[in-house]
Amino acid sequence: MKHYQMACFINSPLIILLTFLLISSCGEIKESVEIDRIFSDWNNPNTPGCALGIIKDGKLVYARGYGIANLEYEIPITENSVFRIASNSKQFTAACIVLLVEQAKLSLDDKLSDFYPEFPDYATKITIRHLLNHTSGIRDYLMLAQLKGLDDNDYYENRDVMGWLIKQNDLNFIPGDEFLYSNSGYWLLGQIVNKVSGTDMAEFAKSELFDPLGMGNTHFHNDHTKIVENRASGYVPDKNGGYQISMTNLNMIGDGGIFTTINDMKKWDDAYYDYSILSEEFWSMMTQKGILNNGDTLSYASGLRIETYKGQKTIVHGGGFVGFRSSFVRFPEQKFSVVIFSNRRDANLSKMSMEVAEIFLIDKLIHRQFDSDNDEVIKESDTIEFSKEQITGHYELDSTSYEVIVKIGINNDSLFVTQQWDDSSYYISKVTGNTYQTQTDNSNITFIFSNLKDGLAQKFKGTHDGINYYYNRRKHFEHSIIDLDEYSGNYYSKELDITYQLFVKDKKIAILIGNNTPVVLSVYDTDQMLYKLNKLRFDRIRGKISGFELDAGRLKNLKFSKI
Repeated sequence: MKHYQMACFINSPLIILLTFLLISSCGEIKESVEIDRIFSDWNNPNTPGCALGIIKDGKLVYARGYGIANLEYEIPITENSVFRIASNSKQFTAACIVLLVEQAKLSLDDKLSDFYPEFPDYATKITIRHLLNHTSGIRDYLMLAQLKGLDDNDYYENRDVMGWLIKQNDLNFIPGDEFLYSNSGYWLLGQIVNKVSGTDMAEFAKSELFDPLGMGNTHFHNDHTKIVENRASGYVPDKNGGYQISMTNLNMIGDGGIFTTINDMKKWDDAYYDYSILSEEFWSMMTQKGILNNGDTLSYASGLRIETYKGQKTIVHGGGFVGFRSSFVRFPEQKFSVVIFSNRRDANLSKMSMEVAEIFLIDKLIHRQFDSDNDEVIKESDTIEFSKEQITGHYELDSTSYEVIVKIGINNDSLFVTQQWDDSSYYISKVTGNTYQTQTDNSNITFIFSNLKDGLAQKFKGTHDGINYYYNRRKHFEHSIIDLDEYSGNYYSKELDITYQLFVKDKKIAILIGNNTPVVLSVYDTDQMLYKLNKLRFDRIRGKISGFELDAGRLKNLKFSKI
């Protein structure tokens, strides 16, 4: 009987704990203490966690599980636990496409319209290469589902997704003009594999990739009723300090859907260096960066990001869906990789992966005082001070994808932050100089204010779980001058086939989508409002509201008409 099975049958908490520690401690190396410290909060038998694999010079030098794969049966995570890896699946979808190219069954310059002529005319300008590089401009189907009022617990099928995409009259941009991550592109690539190979991509990947590589515990999960041995369950923290199950019954693959283990990913990593199964030309195509119409080169290739971390080349990707997170980081010139799969939605694996990498590559990495050009403008923040009044005001995230606004205010002589998208607030206190910090959701958030102009701070850098966000001061729009009743009414989108209702209550305007709970909108500017992180831009004809266009991250310019 395997160790992790024992916990299902032995009731003694001591035996369960000892079993957990036994499984979690295999493969000790001299860096073990430093590595385990990174995951110390998860190294107990009462919380979900992750599986970690460290690959060096072709050997799995460290493989360990932290936390529990299934809280109901107290089954510990091991390197053999099977995880949903979400968008890390995209590299395997891309691999299927590249194999078909090598087999001369398709070309990267083939058009989407060659396979699906029922799409609007714009499909004649979208190539497979555009889909691989996220430069197609196709709207993200997961965002379309959300805007239709669906969530992770709702069920829809491949034919529904195809129907939604075919109804989209417009793209986010001209194919090749921009990069915008799109799950639709990789879902469509999966559909193309089905059509060209004559079999479902799950079967094609098994016969052409996973079986030859010996990845016996890896598959595209296109049937949510399928039993998977050693599967980890996904979780999300609840409001009471515990966890609740976060899974999906969706069967889409292409943009996601891979189930795999640490040991199998080691075999995939091996194949990058050994061309006996996958050719050198295969990997050359897989790592060929996308190029925009203006000649700019992207960091994104085929389901992989080709980047640099502190002076060293990296090949990386992450993934997140329902209660799962995944991170895959390869330092090819060092022949070193870190793989982490987690069954908790709140995991920040990109940060943890690099912390692990730094333990091994400390002498290879270039350590700078500032991590970006944006930090140069705030490097004196610890030696200068602004008053509370100079910090207060509204700030907007420096982003082309989302409209995010926070308000810094004063209450009882203390600074507080209000998040526009959910109206939540929390206090921040000074650490040193113009650096402030708060404790929320068990994660430290640091604010560093800078650029004093006209008596007010003009910027701040927010750091949350090791990720930096840059905000610029914006002039607050006084919405009291707006007649909110003018915007009330029903708005219909032909592309979504749904009607949104806007109504005024208690001097606030709210939006109702389907049978969901109404959400209060924030007035952003003249004829502009924010719905969570999405922007509504209202149109007028002869001075009267005629409709609006919706921008929602991976979706732009979705039209609604007032009816």
